[in-house]
Amino acid sequence: MQLRDFLPKIINGDILGTFQKLDAIESNMEKKEEEIEQLKMDCEHFRARLETAQADCMREKKEKLDLRQQLNEAKQQLLQQAEYCTEMGAAVCTLLWGVSSNEEAVKTLLGGSKAVKFFTITAQTMESFVKSLSEDMKQQDLDSDENQFVLALAGIVTNVAALACGREFLVSSSRELLDTMMHLLGDMKPGFCTKFKVLMLMSLYNVSINLKGLKYISENPGFFPLLWWLLNGCSPWIHESVEFRETMLLIFLIYSWEIAPDPDTEVCLHALRLLQSVILEPEVLSKSASEMRDTLPFQRIIALSKSRNADLQALAKELLEDLKILEYEA
Repeated sequence: MQLRDFLPKIINGDILGTFQKLDAIESNMEKKEEEIEQLKMDCEHFRARLETAQADCMREKKEKLDLRQQLNEAKQQLLQQAEYCTEMGAAVCTLLWGVSSNEEAVKTLLGGSKAVKFFTITAQTMESFVKSLSEDMKQQDLDSDENQFVLALAGIVTNVAALACGREFLVSSSRELLDTMMHLLGDMKPGFCTKFKVLMLMSLYNVSINLKGLKYISENPGFFPLLWWLLNGCSPWIHESVEFRETMLLIFLIYSWEIAPDPDTEVCLHALRLLQSVILEPEVLSKSASEMRDTLPFQRIIALSKSRNADLQALAKELLEDLKILEYEA
């Protein structure tokens, strides 16, 4: 009874509050210990994952190094194969170039099932070659397998087009090749790849002996601008108006014709031959007379008629006589 009376006086409200706080703190400590234990478990888990990830990373690095080595080896093999194919193509096409001078051999070639495919690949190869030429074309290796490859292809086309059956085949089944050659002639700079240009011009000239071939070539929208380009050395694809062509012609007259000789004498010669082929065919001339009067660089042809090259001079003079017919076609 006395304890009951004195106990409330000894244990006051503050002490009771303290005990309650102590209980709460102990409860919180237990929770914190549980959380710490959980964090330790999580830490162990993440450490294990990190070790696994590091092992995977090392394995992937090794695989990447192995793949890079394999890629380099594959690139080297591909380069060797490309060099081999180019070398083989140059050798085979050079042999075929010589064989194609035989009429019977050409007939056999055209009679095969792969003839159309061959000339399609020829067009693609020529186009790829021109696209691969560097800006500094003066460094071009004329004796390289690539150069010999496309020269041989162009030579084969020239020999095929020299025969009546070949001309008929090209204009009937390989017009893509004719279009490609005309386009490439306009893409290459003056003074470079001269032999390649000459072979393509000879091919076009041979095709022009066929009336159907001549019509197809002369009706190409870029044909007469191409002749302008080959004779003058200015891009054919930018001359959209007569006024612009006349301005460029005047500038070229003032600064170039009397100062520097044309670096592509053979190109000019064969371009004039191709032009003459058009003029000497009345049916084609009647359709092209107006465009020829607006497009052809007459003053340039006059300048070429005074060339130091006897063949070029003679052909230019002959062409000037032929061009007089345009006065009657007006």
